[in-house]
Amino acid sequence: MIRIRSGAARRTRSRRTSRRVLALGPPTLWGAVAITYKLSCPMAQQTGWGARIVTSAVFFAVGTGLVLHVRRTLLRELRQARRVAGAAQSALLRPLPPRVDGLNLAAAQLSADRCASVGGDLYEVIATEHGVRVVMGDVRGHGIAAIGTVAAVLGSFREAVHDEPELGAVARRLERALARHLRERTRAGPPSGFEADPDGFAAEEFVTVLLLEIRREGEVRALNCGHPWPYRLLGTRVEPLARTDPLPPLGSFPLPADLPVVRCGELRPGETLFLYTDGAEDARDADGRFFPLPQALSEAVREGAATPQSVLGAVFTRLLRHAAGSPTDDVAFLVVRNERHPRRASGPRGPARAAGTRP
Repeated sequence: MIRIRSGAARRTRSRRTSRRVLALGPPTLWGAVAITYKLSCPMAQQTGWGARIVTSAVFFAVGTGLVLHVRRTLLRELRQARRVAGAAQSALLRPLPPRVDGLNLAAAQLSADRCASVGGDLYEVIATEHGVRVVMGDVRGHGIAAIGTVAAVLGSFREAVHDEPELGAVARRLERALARHLRERTRAGPPSGFEADPDGFAAEEFVTVLLLEIRREGEVRALNCGHPWPYRLLGTRVEPLARTDPLPPLGSFPLPADLPVVRCGELRPGETLFLYTDGAEDARDADGRFFPLPQALSEAVREGAATPQSVLGAVFTRLLRHAAGSPTDDVAFLVVRNERHPRRASGPRGPARAAGTRP
């Protein structure tokens, strides 16, 4: 086994050496051509204008070749880096399935950093034995700097929702995972290449988190730690899911001993929840006006948007138009629509049957 690993390591080093030699080949060749011309060509030794022009043309061609080679190399490495970053970011904030346990889903997010496809917003929907559980969160700061915290919170959520029967216990698991992540960041210090974290590094890190539990009969329970309440779409009406004050965000203060889970009624068949991060309502237009999210939702449903995908597309289009295509903070939307079939009335031994019929 050790020999196999050693052989694989040698082959890997050999391939890397070969790539480096191939990368240095064209510049070395161009340089050799220029030096050979200068030392051996009689015209290069002459001082007349014609000889100078020819010599300048030769060195200009050599320089152009070197520049084009470096440019191609950098573009190839940039494309490779983007592919790797895209794969890693997709694994972190993986695409949601279109349907989970009778709930239709649609989600989208936009990072404030143009070089990142994932920023400081997070969401996930998972079917468990306790019901469909949803998380929507927002890390302080935005862009690439917040991705590590997103990974810590999402990783903990994906495990806790299956293990913990109560939302309060899930929230405590997220709090502990965030605390461990911040301690590790503090010990590690700022990333290499950065003298200081512009967002205060880990000293003032916090995450707003909204936890939802949608049970099979449609009952919705929520635990909110500093996050905006989602909107419920009832036909053409748009109203907040709840109006109670949320708890503080995770990381800013320890969670209280008693975690109040808010009962938000039922999400009936045909009704929709619209979850979002505060980057949406904080988006400004050229005149400094905030994005009117409830109005955009009302217009979308009045214009016939019914499916999660159509609602999401209509609101996202209005947001980008309002912010001239470039919001200053990360934005994430998650739309959940109940498409479960209504349950038929049943008696003590199952569905009611007509009199005189056989079982």
